[in-house]
Amino acid sequence: MSGFSPDWLALREPVDHRSRDAKLTAQVVQHLSNVSEQRIVDLGCGTGSNLRALAPQLGPRQSWTLVDYDARLLTAARDSLLAWADGTTDCRVGVILHKAGREIAVRFRQADLVRDLDAALGESADLVTASALFDLCSTPFIEGFASAIASRQAAFYTVLTYNGVQTWQPEHPADESMRQAFIAHQKTDKGFGASAGPDAPTGLATAFRKASYSIAEADTPWRLGPDDAGLIADLATGFAGAVEETGRIDAKTIGAWHAVKRTGAIVGHTDTLALPPA
Repeated sequence: MSGFSPDWLALREPVDHRSRDAKLTAQVVQHLSNVSEQRIVDLGCGTGSNLRALAPQLGPRQSWTLVDYDARLLTAARDSLLAWADGTTDCRVGVILHKAGREIAVRFRQADLVRDLDAALGESADLVTASALFDLCSTPFIEGFASAIASRQAAFYTVLTYNGVQTWQPEHPADESMRQAFIAHQKTDKGFGASAGPDAPTGLATAFRKASYSIAEADTPWRLGPDDAGLIADLATGFAGAVEETGRIDAKTIGAWHAVKRTGAIVGHTDTLALPPA
C-alpha cells in the first residue's frame, strides 16, 4: 500500500497531534515507565509524525524502528526527523536524534506488512504503534496482526483510526448519501484485502481481547474550523473523488456538493490501546 504524499501528511500533522487523546497517551507512558531503553516499532510511519508526537513524552533512551512500504516516505521521514531534532549522530543502522534531553535511535525499514508482517515487526518490541492505518486493513489482517503482537507480548497503541463519523459546515442535502458512499469506498481493497473501514476500531478491540489483552479506547475526532481551510479543502476534494469512484452518486450531485465552500468539518477517529496480560 502506498499513495500518500509527504505534502498531505505535513498538512494533516498539526491536526493529528492536537486530536490525540492525552489520557490514553499517559497510559502508554506509564506502561513503559520502567523500561530503561524503550523499543518501539511504528508501522506505516509516513514522514515520522507518530514519533514526533509520542517520543517527547517517553523516556530518555528510546529505540524506534520506522516501517513503511513506500521508500519515498522513508526518505522524507529521515529528512523531516533530522530537521526536527535538536541534534543528530549517525550510527551504523540509522540515526540517533537528540531532542529535549532524549536520545532517540531511529532505524528505517521498508517492508510489506501483508507479505511479511513478522519481518516488519522484528523479533521484539515493547510497543507497536501506528497512526491512521487500520481502517485501510482487512479484518483477517487485523486478526493476524493481533496474534503477531500477542506472540511478542508487546503493547499496542494506534491513533486516529477512522470510525465513520463525518459532518460538514455548512451542511448540504447530499451529506449523508455522500458519507455512505465514502464508507463504501473505504471498504474496498487498499492493499490488505477488503478494508474494515470504520469497523476497524471494533475489529481491533475484539481481536486483542481474544488474546487476553486489556483495551482502552478514546474518541479523537478532527474538529476543523476556519484556521484549517487548506486541510478542509483537500479533505473535501479527496472525499468527493472517492465518492465519484464508487459510481453510487451522480456527477451533478457530487459537483454541487463539492462546489460548497466549507468552513468546518468533523471527522471521527478512535484511538486504541491494548496492553498484554500481566
